[in-house]
Amino acid sequence: MKEMDKSFSISDEALHQGDFTLPGESGYEALTLELAQKWGADVIRDSDGTKLSDDIVKAGYRIYSTICIIRQHNAFAEAHPDAQQECFLSSKPVMALSSSVSIQLMDGYFREQFELNTSPESIAYWQVWDRTENALVDASAWKFRDGTVEIEGAKPYHLYTVSFLCWRIWEEINMYNHTTNNWTSEHLRQLDPRHPLAWAYLKEWLNDWCVKNPDTNVVRLTSLFYNFVWIFGDDERRKSMFTDWASYDFTVSPAALKAFEEQYGYAMTAEDFIQKGHLQPTHLPPTDHKRDWMQFIQKFVAEKAKELVEIIHAHGKQAYVFYDDSWVGLEPYGEFFSKVGFDGLIKCIFSGFECRLCAGAEVPTHEIRLHPYLFPVGLGGAPTFMEGGHPEKDAMEYWLHARRALLRQSVDRIGLGGYLHLTQGFPAFNDTIEQIGKEFRLIKALHKEGAPVTCPVKVAVLHTWGSLRSWTLSGHFHETFMHTLIHVNEALSGLPVDVKFVSFEDMGNGALKDVQVVINAGRAGDAWSGGDAWKSEKLVSTLTQFVHDGGMFLGIGEPSAVEGYSTFFRMAHVLGVDEDTGIYACHATWNYEPEDAPIHLVPESMPAQDHIRLTDPDTQVWLERDGMPQCTMHPFGKGCGVYMSGFAVTPESTRMLLDLLCLASKDAGKYLSDTWKVETAFYPASRVLAAVNETGETVTANVDLGEKKLTVSLNPYEMKTIQI
Repeated sequence: MKEMDKSFSISDEALHQGDFTLPGESGYEALTLELAQKWGADVIRDSDGTKLSDDIVKAGYRIYSTICIIRQHNAFAEAHPDAQQECFLSSKPVMALSSSVSIQLMDGYFREQFELNTSPESIAYWQVWDRTENALVDASAWKFRDGTVEIEGAKPYHLYTVSFLCWRIWEEINMYNHTTNNWTSEHLRQLDPRHPLAWAYLKEWLNDWCVKNPDTNVVRLTSLFYNFVWIFGDDERRKSMFTDWASYDFTVSPAALKAFEEQYGYAMTAEDFIQKGHLQPTHLPPTDHKRDWMQFIQKFVAEKAKELVEIIHAHGKQAYVFYDDSWVGLEPYGEFFSKVGFDGLIKCIFSGFECRLCAGAEVPTHEIRLHPYLFPVGLGGAPTFMEGGHPEKDAMEYWLHARRALLRQSVDRIGLGGYLHLTQGFPAFNDTIEQIGKEFRLIKALHKEGAPVTCPVKVAVLHTWGSLRSWTLSGHFHETFMHTLIHVNEALSGLPVDVKFVSFEDMGNGALKDVQVVINAGRAGDAWSGGDAWKSEKLVSTLTQFVHDGGMFLGIGEPSAVEGYSTFFRMAHVLGVDEDTGIYACHATWNYEPEDAPIHLVPESMPAQDHIRLTDPDTQVWLERDGMPQCTMHPFGKGCGVYMSGFAVTPESTRMLLDLLCLASKDAGKYLSDTWKVETAFYPASRVLAAVNETGETVTANVDLGEKKLTVSLNPYEMKTIQI
């Protein structure tokens, strides 16, 4: 594990103990304390569906207690049903065959999750749409009765939908655990803190809870008020109808709509949320109304969260927030987060970019919850802690992603969650977690001495959300795998380059100072490519000057794509390529001969993009498929434009991306290995080189130290530290 002299040292105790949060479980006291010792835990927490007995609480460990502030109050919800949370839904499109059409509102939805809100206050916000004509139907032309909307004066063979408000009567995470992990307990409802009686009740409840739990050191808020959007259907073929980890569609209520109108001077409508049935996914560029609504909700969440934190602090406890589940409105990189007063942020992670998201937030303590979660099956339904499962392999796979990111920027703590008793019968998993704990503590110790060296290149990732959504898109890697940028983020998370995230609005405000590479990756019209943002001539000219003066513009997929101009890619003049949407049907293409690239290309990491064509004969084609360019470089002024048809992250393609980025500075720097199989990080303060094997095979690599090379041999997945 260590190959270091006296210049840097870490004691065996420090390597084996501390900075680890263990999920304890009543009835398994001996197991809890045994694994606490093995894994070096200094904190024991409860998990959903588990309790900590007095034997555990009094064992000398710090105690985290989990609270989901809005979902433990069914009696209050039953007594005050108008205090429950709501959302807008849209009915299935129904075709009119005559001048009358009937629409069953809840058809297709999971009735255990939703219930119509038929109050006059609610119905005032409902809307009926002729989707064929894209026209709002006047309220006088329809009536509601017994779960059905009847429309008169409809146009035959037009499609109609109804947008309506409904109660969410089953908190989504509790619903997931029941439907996936066979929970049989009471279905938990959720309260809306915007309801005055509910808010007064929740504060009193939290105060009483703190009094009744004197042994709790940290209140783990899981999370706050509004869950990410997860809409279930009644058809098993499409049980999960819509999921967006960063949507604000579950923050709506008549009270919120009224408060918004008072503050902003205009009214939001159902269509602002339904948007022709697409809702408000993070992957679409936001409307001005959506931006205002997000700001409105973020401010409200922060104000209410601050009140909770003050109650917790008044009882001498710390307040950590779990940045998953009902996190919406709590943007760690937004303007309000640091004002709440949280003592810690806990992030559930599967990937490297999620580690970086947690590590960069402005909060005293950063903690990541590792995977696999201690459940019988994983989120994808595959067996984990049950017959057929191999949790030790899952743990190592997730750790490989996290480790490379933590080598660049560390967090303060790691931990697990779930049912501890499931680890019985899986000794290989327990040994793997012990090893992971040691590696984490070593990485943290290296960072404490000083930051690692970076290559002389700074990268700006350009998309709609900019710094607000640093290091994320809209969910975990497995939920957003189809989006190219998530692969780019994952690769960047462990590379020795400085990374920042900028929005299109930032571009005119000096955002590219000290930047050498701008990356824009996405599909035409999405929030990551940018859509209508590229209609700004100032944006195009600013980025054009950046490249002309010596920068690199790396476009992936359909970068800078928008209709209505002489080229589909607005930066085609820089990239030297464009996508043919049909406008080039009668235009000849440039002939070319593929050229050798100055870097090792990984063709399988670049999914084919159809209809790409050269716009300039000076464009170098580094990779083609079926006669179409897939990876190109176009000299432009003192800089260049580089185009890639796509990007799929692997250790090999990650190294390809690093080598490509280093072309922009014409200097890769030192301390890099000569193989993609080994990644390195050099910590100058301690003169330690950390090398990690990304593969399951034994590897020998040469590392450039400047005046000499270092040869290092690594066992499968091994991390080795070497004093230089």
